[in-house]
Amino acid sequence: MTMNTPDDTGMTDEEKRRDQLTSAPDAVESDADPRIDVTHREGVTRIDIRDDADVRPGDPTKEPRE
Repeated sequence: MTMNTPDDTGMTDEEKRRDQLTSAPDAVESDADPRIDVTHREGVTRIDIRDDADVRPGDPTKEPRE
């Protein structure tokens, strides 16, 4: 199954993700914005945290290491 294929719920994985991230009482649509970029090249999968992601992993009080 791919991310764009509906399942028994009739929703794609992306639709389920958006629904889950925006269903909290104080949630806003931007809560479901993408946070990572995934690229596949020559058998290698790379996952990068997006620079424009509002929510990022790690300690928010420290600057990220380059």
